[in-house]
Amino acid sequence: MSKVKLTVFYYSMGGSNYQMAKWAEEAAIEAGAEVRVVKVAELAPQSVIDANPNWKAHIEATKDVPQATLDDLEWADAVIFSVPTRFGVMPSQMKQFLDTAGGLWAEGKTVNKVVSAMTSAMNPHGGQEATLLSLYTMMYHWGAIVVTPGYLNPVTMEAGGNPYGTSVTIGQDGKMVEDVEASVKFQAKRTLEIAEKIVG
Repeated sequence: MSKVKLTVFYYSMGGSNYQMAKWAEEAAIEAGAEVRVVKVAELAPQSVIDANPNWKAHIEATKDVPQATLDDLEWADAVIFSVPTRFGVMPSQMKQFLDTAGGLWAEGKTVNKVVSAMTSAMNPHGGQEATLLSLYTMMYHWGAIVVTPGYLNPVTMEAGGNPYGTSVTIGQDGKMVEDVEASVKFQAKRTLEIAEKIVG
């Protein structure tokens, strides 16, 4: 049984990244980890959200999910991020939250945290890899230990073959094109496996 404390930070408009966060949570609980799933604060104006029925519905459906705080970051031994891509980088909502972690970084409290990330985009070449790499760049500055799925398990290839982290294409109907549940769960368990070595 894992002794690792894992926080899954996510941002989601239509629910895909929330679903991936929940799959990661399921895998981590199955492995015996203590888990928090938290959403970063929404920055978009309410008028913009109200104009998009799917976005508005998702926010309403997840209103009881706790909002991310720096305590969730400090508490965790391992962190998984689940974010959509925005022009090849992480969305501003996640970047804004990470930018507030400067105090923890200055105190050395981000060092050796084990981190991994997942993403989504509206087409197969919509910047998924770039988004993950942009997020990992911040993690290198933190002194964190980046864990990727690589090609260690066939589920990575079955989910589209992104070695940097699970990525999924979102169809025009707002649903995931690829079946990435197994890939997400493998990535979560691998993250915990490495974190267990660090914590131990």
